[in-house]
Amino acid sequence: MKIKSFFLFVLLFALGTALQTLSFAQVENAKKDKSKLLILWTSGDRDVALKVCFMYTHAAAKQKWFDRVRLVVWGPSSRLLANDAELEQKIKAMKKDGVELFACVVCADSYGVSGKLRELGITVIGMGKPLTEMLKSGWTTLTF
Repeated sequence: MKIKSFFLFVLLFALGTALQTLSFAQVENAKKDKSKLLILWTSGDRDVALKVCFMYTHAAAKQKWFDRVRLVVWGPSSRLLANDAELEQKIKAMKKDGVELFACVVCADSYGVSGKLRELGITVIGMGKPLTEMLKSGWTTLTF
């Protein structure tokens, strides 16, 4: 009986240690997930772009608040960006400082600005599936 008790103790100890390791790994993965920021910019409002969306997005990248910062241009924001020289310069500065830039091709095509966005160095693609994957994989998400 003592031998069975000893093996049961060893088994439970090993299981407990394994669970602690698993929990630690889960915490570490959660920390990694929090290091990715997705900004979904949909507003056609210039003040929202300059005074909120761009200001925070650029600061998050420059100050290294996140390991990765990704800006997705979606909807009316694509038309606004393609027709505003000051916003274009801010996008170029963000790109230079490491912000990953994407735009929805369906939206950009509907406004006739896909070419202009590509000229700014923005990756213009179908965003439905990539956006869904980012949301499912734990990107911290802000929408403006």
